[in-house]
Amino acid sequence: MAGSCDGGYDSGSQSDGSYHFERPHIEPIYDAFVCPLTKQVMCDPVTLENGQTFEREAIEKWFKECRENGRKPVCPLTQKELRSTDLNPSIALRNTIEEWNARNEAAQLDLARKSLNLGSSESDIMPALKYVQYFCQSSRSNRHVVHNSELIPMIIDMLKSSSRKVRCTALETLRIVVEEDDDNKEILGQGDTVRTIVKFLSHELSREREEAVSLLYELSKSEALCEKIGSINGAILILVGMTSSKSENLLTVEKAEKTLANLEKCENNVRQMAENGRLQPLLTQILEGPQETKLSLAAFLGDLALNSDVKVLVARTVGSCLINIMKSGNMQAREAALKALNQISSCEPSAKVLIHAGILPPLVKDLFTVGSNHLPMRLKEVSATILANVVNSGHDFDSITVGPDNQTLVSEDIVHNLLHLISNTGPTIECKLLQVLVGLTSSPTTVVSVVSAIKSSGATISLVQFVEAPQNDLRLASIELLQNLSPHMGHELADALRGAVGQLGSLIRVISENVGISKEQAAAVGLLAELPERDLGLTRQMLDEGAFGLIFSRVKSIQLGETRGSRFVTPFLEGLLSVLARVTFVLSDEPDAIALCREHNLAALFIELLQSNGLDKVQMVSATALENLSLESKNLTKLPELPTSGFCASIFPCFSKQPVITGLCRLHRGLCSLKETFCLLEGHAVEKLIALLDHTNEKVVEASLAALSTVIDDGVDIEQGVMVLCEAQGIKPILDVLLEKRTENLQRRAVWVVERILRTDDIAYEVSGDPNVSTALVDAFQHADYRTRQIAERALKHIDKIPNFSGIFPNMG
Repeated sequence: MAGSCDGGYDSGSQSDGSYHFERPHIEPIYDAFVCPLTKQVMCDPVTLENGQTFEREAIEKWFKECRENGRKPVCPLTQKELRSTDLNPSIALRNTIEEWNARNEAAQLDLARKSLNLGSSESDIMPALKYVQYFCQSSRSNRHVVHNSELIPMIIDMLKSSSRKVRCTALETLRIVVEEDDDNKEILGQGDTVRTIVKFLSHELSREREEAVSLLYELSKSEALCEKIGSINGAILILVGMTSSKSENLLTVEKAEKTLANLEKCENNVRQMAENGRLQPLLTQILEGPQETKLSLAAFLGDLALNSDVKVLVARTVGSCLINIMKSGNMQAREAALKALNQISSCEPSAKVLIHAGILPPLVKDLFTVGSNHLPMRLKEVSATILANVVNSGHDFDSITVGPDNQTLVSEDIVHNLLHLISNTGPTIECKLLQVLVGLTSSPTTVVSVVSAIKSSGATISLVQFVEAPQNDLRLASIELLQNLSPHMGHELADALRGAVGQLGSLIRVISENVGISKEQAAAVGLLAELPERDLGLTRQMLDEGAFGLIFSRVKSIQLGETRGSRFVTPFLEGLLSVLARVTFVLSDEPDAIALCREHNLAALFIELLQSNGLDKVQMVSATALENLSLESKNLTKLPELPTSGFCASIFPCFSKQPVITGLCRLHRGLCSLKETFCLLEGHAVEKLIALLDHTNEKVVEASLAALSTVIDDGVDIEQGVMVLCEAQGIKPILDVLLEKRTENLQRRAVWVVERILRTDDIAYEVSGDPNVSTALVDAFQHADYRTRQIAERALKHIDKIPNFSGIFPNMG
């Protein structure tokens, strides 16, 4: 090749990946066809003033380089200066070259057609495919030639080749063939070709996946083929997976992203993407799409299974839009929006997002509106479900207005309306509205307002009646609501449950079902546990119905491991024991209660449960029950029968001998046993109660100290009771409780116990030397309530901190 102005010319080089197709020629390449600069057959030959012919683009580049180098233009071949750089088209030569090209291309395509069959060798197929690529890239119109030559079906057949190289090249060739050619795309859309291409997305070879996704990207530019691609099972799932894959190269990921972006033109594809975790297209359509599409996809959103994080994303993105749709007058639109809101409100964080977006006022309006434009009952059920989801998010609802007069969800008239709906609708909506009340009564900031509204409406009895509902969800919601209400209206609920109506029996049946431990059972026993423990009428009815025996058997089955593990086992056991402990509060009034305690040896059960480490409430309830049982011991202890004196002894006393009676209880001076008289000493409970005095939960400490108080109470041998505490090494732990002064109740109880202990001179003498005890008693003497100050004064007298003649308070005896 002739040199450039500087002595050389660079015609460029092919990339390493290109393939030079050895083209057969009907006629040889004539020298006149070849540009002296490019050494390639010319497409647009032009002639200089000296008669030399070049490719237009090449000679223009030559002249440009001459100018840039500050030289006058010269002919590349002769290197002689030119007077003019005018270029004269060589039309005749161009026509001749085009005719020559047409003849040779026809021959080359014919050869390619013969090579493109599965029986040909790889060495024949590869050049044929590469020529088709070259041919299509050389001119856009050539793609129509390939179409008309029926080469496309042959190239498609190459996808079945056993050679990976052939398959990859066939995919690449198809991509080039269909670029910017809708007719060729249409051919690929016929039959199972698209399905075959999709299969390559899962191939092990990354090159095949890359070529397949590039081809799908080209096909997806045709809106007609978007639906076809999306209809192939797994296509969208694989593409979505590619976009998040860390093993794919960046080009493949980018093409997968672009393909999915094109596929978004079809609504069905948007749905599939959402099902496979790519939600943004669906959310965009809900925000920006046509009204019909908005409603269709909003309804579809309501059917999707979403995790909590996705629900929050959806609520933040389209929550306000869905709420606005819900407020429109179009019933179809409201239904679609409600369906979607129902889905995304079922997670606490997303429900809070919806609250801030203003969902509560339209929800409440939909529920309470009657007359024209009101929601049908099936949609009111959805509204009630959403409201229940939102209310159970734990938000502060006494500050959010929901009505025109600044009412909140806990305003009296709103609660009255909810109660009215509960009494006049079907089971499904009743259940959801009860769940609303459950949520509102779960918060200490709103429960008092709800309780007040329920009392003023007189709805207590109607709420209690739902305990007998045959629907499990409805029954559970009612029991949970009553459990929340019981600390605030326990007497009203106890009155409603008593009698022959049957609700108490229904609760007992729920608790006694021996099928694991359900949330309903835990709620039912929790409700009974919260009712006033000294309500004699309720306890008597439970005794009559055999409730305590059933409850005892459930406790034993849990202890023996016969009940399957459950997340509700702890609250269930705590509730069972609280209900069982009820019987110990009526021992002095109800002989049947004493008989029950003896029959089941409840004292032994409660002593055993004192060692339930980690279950604070179980230990507290057990200690309280033991206190009640121990207080009754002095009334149950049997005095021994003395033998009758003989005839001589009655006449001559000198002949009589005082009988020696053994086996008497040191505390109660009679015949005691744990099972019959509930004696803590006989049951070896004192040591276990003392062990609980250093518990981190002050309520457990208080209950344990109260139970220990019974061994030094009036009616027992106090001196012996103090000795029992000494022998169990309980004096120091009791004094420590006094010194810690954790609560007023504990201080009051500890002062009482310490005063009794200090009645023993040896202990009083030893304690008098401890300034900390003196300080604690002085503090109680100065700052405690009236009764405790009196007791503290007596204790101080025992240790000589106050003279006996200087009493300030009247003698209490």
